[in-house]
Amino acid sequence: MTERLYYHDSFLYEFDAEVVGLVSSDSRPAVVLDRTAFYPTSGGQVFDTGWIVPGEGEKSRVVEVAEEESGRVLHFVEGPSQIQEGSRIRGLIDVDRRRDHMQQHSGQHVLSAAFVRLFNMPTVSFHMGTEACSIDLDTKNLTTEQVQAAEALANDIVTQDRSVGVRFVTQEEAQGLGLRKLPPVERDKLRLIDIHDFDLTACGGTHVATTGQIGCILLRKIEKVRQGWRVEFVCGKRAVTTARGDYTTLAEAAGMLSSHILDVPEQIRKSQEEARASRKSREELLEELAELYANQILAETPETAGRRIVVRTYSDRDLTFIKLLAQRLTRQASNVVVLLGSVSGQPALVFAQSPGQPFDMGALLKEALAKLGGRGGGSKDMAQGGPARTEDLQTALQELAANLPE
Repeated sequence: MTERLYYHDSFLYEFDAEVVGLVSSDSRPAVVLDRTAFYPTSGGQVFDTGWIVPGEGEKSRVVEVAEEESGRVLHFVEGPSQIQEGSRIRGLIDVDRRRDHMQQHSGQHVLSAAFVRLFNMPTVSFHMGTEACSIDLDTKNLTTEQVQAAEALANDIVTQDRSVGVRFVTQEEAQGLGLRKLPPVERDKLRLIDIHDFDLTACGGTHVATTGQIGCILLRKIEKVRQGWRVEFVCGKRAVTTARGDYTTLAEAAGMLSSHILDVPEQIRKSQEEARASRKSREELLEELAELYANQILAETPETAGRRIVVRTYSDRDLTFIKLLAQRLTRQASNVVVLLGSVSGQPALVFAQSPGQPFDMGALLKEALAKLGGRGGGSKDMAQGGPARTEDLQTALQELAANLPE
């Protein structure tokens, strides 16, 4: 079992150790040390990275750290391979990454405790991502007001700069200490993270020494998930970077709308209303145009064997229009069969007939697409699809119409 140096000092960024094993896991080289300050992925916190420096030779990059069930820690490395079993090495932790993880994880403890204290909402899981973190709360409902209250309390604890201590107790001793959450697996010793007079919970992660080192805690969004509600948040430098990105985006949007950033939501609502009104007006005009086209086409189309067969291909009308046109044509008369095509943008076919006519438009479309390629389908009275080839599309439709049984 590897000795965990970070258990006692999360601010330990350099250490000496002995190489006790060189292994290959998932076809990747890994180094096993007798002691390490590298944190392996566990408990929602992701792994540290850094370097292993042998006594002689170039340093190797530690790109991932994982823990085996036996307690052995694997340091996956890239780069020079001068590391040898039995040799002494110097381990160097990526300081910026470690400090970020400490801020996020300690911030999570404060935030989870705030939700418990205010609303008795326990955290059932924690995830640390590369850009944001999240906790899942065991609750059926979560309001914006509750989120804001928990955020405010968490940041109050941060500004009070409370001490964050580490201590080890037995499972039996832990039972009477009022821990926020006990681990599901029993261990001989539990490592407790103690945020003075606010939160006490078992955790093996790396943490700050005082809450002030967390920096601000910013809650980003909430969403309903299967096991409750998910709250996304960022802490410390991430919160500053995220807030800067949000502001930059909002300022750019405000500039495009020629408004103050606080007026952006209202400006967007107005734009949406205008877009809806414009879309409705366009749809009404399109329907009127389809009606006019239908009247003209029916007036120009003679009956053949008691039916009027309409075959048209449009280069300036899309699927939406030819579908509207097909509907108008087949509703205005009881003896209409329509074979329409469009080569404007995405090629399209619409076949339709007046109710009561004997043909099967779905089968007819399938026959057309067998020659033209593409996909589509529909019912007896209307079908639509997209042909793969549009060369001589009008001729193909005319041939199809000419072969309709009388």
